[in-house]
Amino acid sequence: MRRLKLSRRALLGGAGSIAIGLPWLEAMTTSDAYAQTKPVARRFIAVYQPGGTVLGKWRPNGSETDFTLSPILQPLAAVQDRIIVLDGVDMKSAEGEQHQAGIVALLSGTAQSATHSQYAGGPSVDQVIAGIASAGKARKSIELAVRWATGKSHGNLHPINSLTFADDARFSPIPPRIDPVEIWDSLFGTLDPGTSNATADMLARKQSMLDFLDKRYVTLAGRLGSRDRVKLEAHLEHIRELEKSLLTIASDNASCVAPAVVSTRDYNPASGKNADADGKVIDASSDAVIPKVGKYFMDMIVMAMACDLTGVATLQWSDTEAKHTFPWLQLSEHHHFYQHDGGFRAAECEKICTWYSEQHAYLLSQLKAVSVGDKTLLDETVVFFGSELQEPPSHLKNNMPFILAGNGGGLKTGRYLKYNGASHNDLLLALLRLFGDDRPTFGDSRYCIGPLSGVI
Repeated sequence: MRRLKLSRRALLGGAGSIAIGLPWLEAMTTSDAYAQTKPVARRFIAVYQPGGTVLGKWRPNGSETDFTLSPILQPLAAVQDRIIVLDGVDMKSAEGEQHQAGIVALLSGTAQSATHSQYAGGPSVDQVIAGIASAGKARKSIELAVRWATGKSHGNLHPINSLTFADDARFSPIPPRIDPVEIWDSLFGTLDPGTSNATADMLARKQSMLDFLDKRYVTLAGRLGSRDRVKLEAHLEHIRELEKSLLTIASDNASCVAPAVVSTRDYNPASGKNADADGKVIDASSDAVIPKVGKYFMDMIVMAMACDLTGVATLQWSDTEAKHTFPWLQLSEHHHFYQHDGGFRAAECEKICTWYSEQHAYLLSQLKAVSVGDKTLLDETVVFFGSELQEPPSHLKNNMPFILAGNGGGLKTGRYLKYNGASHNDLLLALLRLFGDDRPTFGDSRYCIGPLSGVI
C-alpha cells in the first residue's frame, strides 16, 4: 500500500469551517525521525502605536533576566515577567516613504510595492497566523483602530495608515473597523450578557464539532502505519477528554460574557473624513474620549478571544500621522506636531509614549485575568507591540521599539534581549514558528535568514 503523506501543518477538516490540528505523525516527514513536539500558540494580537519612541527613555538597563524598565516602559512593571523587550532589531524591509514604509513593513516584512499601489508586497503575519489560529472560528481576524485616518488621508484607506494585508494573491489592504457601536453589535450582538446562553451555545457547537471529528479520526487511522495509529489514538483520547471537560469549563468559567456597552455618542469614528492635511481641524470631543474608546476596544478584543470568536486581532492607536490632540495629557497639539511639525519635542513625546505603555499594560492585565481551563488567555497568546519608526527626528528604522508579551507557543518572557542589527523579518518568522508554521522565510527574503534567536 502506498504510504500516506500529510503536510506538517495538516488539519482534519469537516463541514463548513470546522478544523482541528493533527499531532506530529511519521506520515508528515520523509524519514522515520520523530520531531520534538512543541507547544503551539493559540492566539495572536498585534498593537500599533504611532511615531516611534524616545529611545533613550525607552531602552531598559541590565541583563537578559535582570533588567530595570525605563521611564517609558515603567507602566509595564506589573507584567514585566510576561514581556520580552527587544533591543537592536532593525526594520530593514521598510523601503519607501518614511512613515508609510514603516507601517506597511511592520507586519508584512516587505517594502512598499508599486505593483500593489504602494501597499505591501506580501501578506501581513497576522493574516498568515489567522489561517492557523482561527481555523474553525467564527471570524478569521478582527482589525480595530482608534482615531484612524487623520490628516492627509482624510478618513480613507491609504498606505500611510494601512497595517494588515490579506493572505491572498493580491495582498489586499484590510481597513480596520472604527465604529465602536458597529463593532460591539457585530461581535456580541447575538450574545445575551445577562444569561449563560452564550456559553451554552458555544459548548453545544464544540461538542457537535468534536463528535463529528471523532468519526473522521477513525477513518484516517485506517490509512496510517501502526506507530502513527498509536499516536493518533492517544491524540484522539486527548480530544475525548477535552470534550468531557467542556461541561466543567462552561460551569466554572464565565469568561464568555459580552462586555458592558459603553456610550460613545461623544466620539465620531469618521472624524478623519473632516481632517485637513496639516492637522489644524480639531475634533475636541472625539480626542477627549480616545482613552475611553481605546479601553473599550481592548475589552472587546479580550472578550472576542475569551468567547473563541477569533484567534487573531490587531489594534491601531491611530495612523502614522496621528493628527489628533491629547487633552487628557494636557497636550493641545497633535502628535505629529510634537514629532516633527513643531520640531522634535522629546518631553511631550515621552509623555505620549508612557501613556501608550499604560494602555499596553492594561491589555496584558485583562488577558491575564481571563481563565481558560487551568490557564489564562495570556498563557496561550502572543502579543506584539510595535511602531513604524525608531525615533521621530531621524525617521530611522534601526533599533526599533518592539515588545513581545504572553507565553503562547512556550514563549519565555521576563527577558531583555539585545541584538546588533538583527532583521525584523527574522522576528516575524519567529512569530510564525510559535504558531507551528515552519516556512523558511517571511516577507522580503533578502532580509530573512531564519527565526530570530532567543524568541523560539
